[in-house]
Formats: sequence, structure tokens, C-alpha cells
Amino acid sequence: MYPRRYFPYFVAVALALFLAACSTMGALLGDEVRFTPLQLQHSLDRNFPKHYEKLGGLVSLTLMNPRLTIPQDENRLRLDFDLGLGALGSDSSRPSGHFALTSALRYDPSTRGLHLKDPRIEQVDVAALGGAMNASSRALLNSWLADYARDEPVYRFDNSLLDRLGSRRIGTTAIEDGSVVVHLDQ
Repeated sequence: MYPRRYFPYFVAVALALFLAACSTMGALLGDEVRFTPLQLQHSLDRNFPKHYEKLGGLVSLTLMNPRLTIPQDENRLRLDFDLGLGALGSDSSRPSGHFALTSALRYDPSTRGLHLKDPRIEQVDVAALGGAMNASSRALLNSWLADYARDEPVYRFDNSLLDRLGSRRIGTTAIEDGSVVVHLDQ
């Protein structure tokens, strides 16, 4: 009775494939593509932690454990990160603080991704700095934020989604009703 024994596994795999297809296929609705916070979170999880060095390695910054939320009735998403700071060769791979930012999103055709747009640092808590942010850590964080917003997408469109869009162009990007909405132009 092998088939009966494997039937629950077959059903679980089929359901998982169906749900994955629905989340992508169902994202296309009329003149827009919608992304849930969970879809964006999965993309972020694959791309972190990130390690940066400044001043020839004298100062290092490691960002880890990104958490993305879209607050109810807001038009900006919120990203929370654990933050590791290191100086003069000290280890920055362990969390020594936390920071949060809010941002709108924009589509960049060169990376085929959604990038931060007008990000703002909302909260910084680094115990080693007395819980507050000093000028050098603010400069380091703002430098990272500018580079990240320019170069790194929060979410990258896959080939199958772009193929389904065909000749339609990606227009504006907005955050509406707890999801990211990419409006399509003809």
C-alpha cells in the first residue's frame, strides 16, 4: 500500500505548488500587480545579513534580521533591522542595536526591482552609543541608506512575471491597503 502512504505528501506538495502559483498569478489583477508584505519579506530574507566597511575598514556596519511591515492606513512601509557596529577591527556580526526606517517604493528597470524611495530613519537604538545616535553613526547609517536605496532592490521581479506583463510598462508604485501596488501602463 505504498500509494496510500505517500498520498498525504503528494497532497501537501500539490497544495504548496498551487499556493505558490496563486500568489504570483493572483498578483496580476487588471491594471496592477500587488505584492504582500510576506512576499517582500521573503526577498529580504534571502539578501541579508549585509556587511559594509567605511574609512578603509576602520568602521564596519552589519545589518541583519530585516523585518518588513506595512502599517495599517499608511502609504509607506516600515523596515526594522538589527544593527552591528564595529570599529578598529572589532566584530560587527552580532547585534548591538536596532534601527527602523520608513519608505515609499519605486520601480527601477535597470535592476528590475522595487527600491526604497525617500527613506527616512525613524528610530535608532544602539546601546554602545548610550542608546542615541552620534554624528558618525548617523553619517554611516545615512551613507548606507543612500547606497542601498540606489543599488539594492527590496524586491526583484522574476522573469515569469515580466514575461506575463508582455508589452505593458510598469508605471507608478504605491502602498495601498496593506500591500504594494505596481500600476501598469499600456
